[in-house]
Amino acid sequence: MSTTLTRAIVTAEEDGTRRSSRRRPEGPARAGIKARNRRETAAGYTFLLPWMIGFLGLTLGPMLYSLYLAFTKYNLFTEPEWIGFDNFVRMFTEDPVYIQSVQITLIYVLVGTPIKLAAALGVAMLLNYRDRGSAFFRSSFYAPSLIGASVSVAIVWRAMFTTDGPVDNTLSFFGIELGGWVGNVALVLPMMILLAVWQFGAPMVIFLAGLKQVPQELYEAAEVDGAGPVRKFRSVTFPMLSSVIFFNLLLELINAFQVFAAAYIISNGSGGPAGMTNFYTVYLYKRGFADLQMGYAAAMAWVLVIVVAIIAAVLFKTQKSWVHYAGENR
Repeated sequence: MSTTLTRAIVTAEEDGTRRSSRRRPEGPARAGIKARNRRETAAGYTFLLPWMIGFLGLTLGPMLYSLYLAFTKYNLFTEPEWIGFDNFVRMFTEDPVYIQSVQITLIYVLVGTPIKLAAALGVAMLLNYRDRGSAFFRSSFYAPSLIGASVSVAIVWRAMFTTDGPVDNTLSFFGIELGGWVGNVALVLPMMILLAVWQFGAPMVIFLAGLKQVPQELYEAAEVDGAGPVRKFRSVTFPMLSSVIFFNLLLELINAFQVFAAAYIISNGSGGPAGMTNFYTVYLYKRGFADLQMGYAAAMAWVLVIVVAIIAAVLFKTQKSWVHYAGENR
């Protein structure tokens, strides 16, 4: 073997040894790295500790305790009495007011959520094609979402739709005599849906951000193919915006099931007229804090959690058939 080849082999072996020594530190260096990793891990858990204490003490702990209370008879003043599934049986077989609250809440969710999302998407598409004053209009449309759940807005909304209120007087001017919506059994639920739709600002902003990400080349190609506005929406906008629609739909469904403040204020806590504002959470609150039936209220709360979880699971399961994510081949 030549001297040159021998030196090359020796040099390669030495380089490999040095690289191996750098990859696998031994002795004190390796112990120092392990100690540093342990310190970094300890520091990370230390920063997480306040959140973990809050989560265990203020979220997970009360949730587990409420799950226990759901199987008991409890009125805050005596020890919980274990009654098994009696609360759940009573809920579905012996409590017609509960069934009514479920029906009202479902109508509110199934009617109000699509209209709210349609309004949000429509306004977002209009703002997407407008540059001058778009910031002002975005802020104006978003503002109701910031204050919509407040007590003051619910009071103003009640005053607007009461007898001889601004809405009643305006309709009367055009010859439409409906009277006050607040005390009308047929109109109070549509009034609540209008209040929900009025707060379309948050999903509108999300829709607008999604529309900004749709490539204009797709619309230009659709125009070349002779596509009109409806075809462009169906073939370009909807597929490219489907992930945003899914996100907004999931959030708005969850929020709609939890409607409370506006219904409670508008009905003065009574759920009237004729129970038409007795939404699920309002009835839950009345059972728990007015009637002191905490066990029954806890059972109602867990039924709501399970229903919302099932709806979310169904949406996630079915999204594969209609939600398009960038980079996917379909």
